[in-house]
Amino acid sequence: MRRDPLPGSAADDLGVLRFMTCGSVDDGKSTLIGRLLHDSQALLADTLDALARVSRQRGLAAPDLALLTDGLLAEREQGITIDVAYRYFATPRRKFIIADSPGHEQYTRNMVTAASTADVAVLLVDARRGLQPQTRRHAAIATLLGVRELVLAVNKMDLVGGSRQVFEAIVAEFRDWLARHPAQAAGRQPPAVHAVPLCALHGDMVAVRGDALPWYEGPTLLEVLEAAPAGHDEALAQPLRLPVQWVCRPAPGTAGAGARAYAGRVESGRLAVGDEVVLWPSGQRSHVATLAIGATPLAQARAGQSVTLTLADERDVSRGDVVLAAASADASEDTAAPGGGTRELMATLCWLAQEPPAAGRSWVLRHLTRETAARIEAFDARLDVDELAWAPAPSAPSLNDLIRARLRTREPLCAAPYARSRAAGSFILVDPATRATVAAGLVE
Repeated sequence: MRRDPLPGSAADDLGVLRFMTCGSVDDGKSTLIGRLLHDSQALLADTLDALARVSRQRGLAAPDLALLTDGLLAEREQGITIDVAYRYFATPRRKFIIADSPGHEQYTRNMVTAASTADVAVLLVDARRGLQPQTRRHAAIATLLGVRELVLAVNKMDLVGGSRQVFEAIVAEFRDWLARHPAQAAGRQPPAVHAVPLCALHGDMVAVRGDALPWYEGPTLLEVLEAAPAGHDEALAQPLRLPVQWVCRPAPGTAGAGARAYAGRVESGRLAVGDEVVLWPSGQRSHVATLAIGATPLAQARAGQSVTLTLADERDVSRGDVVLAAASADASEDTAAPGGGTRELMATLCWLAQEPPAAGRSWVLRHLTRETAARIEAFDARLDVDELAWAPAPSAPSLNDLIRARLRTREPLCAAPYARSRAAGSFILVDPATRATVAAGLVE
């Protein structure tokens, strides 16, 4: 299929799409990404030569596209993906950031990392095996983490003779299973589901249609991704939240030089010079005097940009404080209200540590740019990913368990429900002794 080029401005208008691939072991995730990179002409000649050389060393007659993402030596030797591999490519219509997450259950924590920033999850299914336990686990986690678009990519269709009946049976089973997800029962907007049959090895229905599946009249995988909405649009529509990461003084000759400045990433909303803001948790008010990215002054900033700002008044602001829009803070009923905050959280935890937590153990909770001590008061329920139902919680979670828990923090947090704000509704728990991340949490 010929793909007509579009002007560069058209690609810019669609923005950057972050998507992840996930699913069970050997469903073809790495091969699929290799095919996308290859067919979109995102590979340099020396990369293709190196790929062919490594493939010959492994006794393969053709280049193994999976090696483009399985970059670690341990992954190449075992033929599996362990770490999250990030790759970048662009088409005339859009720019993409891909996260190839591991399929093995023991590396589910890496999949959580990939899903936390993804706009779309491409869920691979081997047409011969159908839905697997890890397929369901990854779909459940992606939905809980707020991924708005799921693409059910039924791969290896060539190995089932391109059967339309096999494809439709897998899609029907998945839709029936997903309809029982607790996120939907809680009133959250369900993710959009797109289903595409394909063969990543040969490229059918990945970037071009091919000739192997004439009965399928829907879009190719790449066409689905090109049309998917990006998450930054949702963040722009939310009230301003800018967590302060660093307090500094801009260099001479730059915007705000000599003044006390505050650097951080705009997590949601917009900010402009002259806007009235409220500083959390103090509740002090001021106006934005200057905005800049590096040495470049700005008139306004938007979600996703890392900026430095100065205020019209001297205010006591430090790392962990949050800059809020005055109007939205006045009208807010959540914990972002001036002087507000919460020390008690009901959250869903994905337990990432090998060892269960000891009773009464204190952890370091990292939320936005703030750190505080926290304790888990109780475990209320555990999610059965096969039945998609909450069951009585065990006395302590095991690795990869999804658990509803009650927590108490030493200092207040400028938190919001995860369904409302991915940034303000997420946190991690860290072992204060080893600095290892033991859990990822979503505020309910």
